[in-house]
Amino acid sequence: MIKVIYEDNHLLVCEKPINIPMMEDESKDLDFLNICKQYLKEKYQKEGNVYLALLHRLDRPVGGVCVFAKTSKAASRLSETIRTHQMEKEYIAVVLDKENKLLKKDTFKDYLLKDSKTNTTIVSAKGKYSELSYDLIKNHQDLKMVAIKLKTGRSHQIRVQFSSRNFPLYGDQRYNKFAEKGQQIALFARKISFIHPTTKELKEFECQIPNRFPFNI
Repeated sequence: MIKVIYEDNHLLVCEKPINIPMMEDESKDLDFLNICKQYLKEKYQKEGNVYLALLHRLDRPVGGVCVFAKTSKAASRLSETIRTHQMEKEYIAVVLDKENKLLKKDTFKDYLLKDSKTNTTIVSAKGKYSELSYDLIKNHQDLKMVAIKLKTGRSHQIRVQFSSRNFPLYGDQRYNKFAEKGQQIALFARKISFIHPTTKELKEFECQIPNRFPFNI
């Protein structure tokens, strides 16, 4: 059963569980897009295919708020909203700061390049411009909780921009050399806001931060 945050004729806003792919990948595991399609199919007793457009992605191990479009008009307008950076996203992350050098707030600007063969991202002059800002909200020994606002939405952007500065995300099996096997990455999509594609109202949706370590430091 999916957790629906908001639904109308044009939008479906849900909380994505951790460790589920957003869309079908090489693993062939059940993905969140098809889970949501099945929800709509059963709720409205629809026969055949259900239209639902994926507008943005969360990495497989990351949970939190995500938005789908139920009509092609909404999908087109919201895609333009994303393209012009008018959709605001806030994430919560817990990072490792062994040398206690993380500032209370900062803006990271890099050029990131994705290697599709290895599904990894690196800082490279050949990459795409990437920007985020953060505020420090909790401090517990060498773990720091930050609230992050994305200016751009590159693959693995938060994970790479922090790890490249020696502040890797707790439990990040790909970019944190200190992560132990079995640890869950401490990254969560907490909030999203945008102009509704038809009513033109400002909409803001939020998920509760998980009550588990290290989010509860």
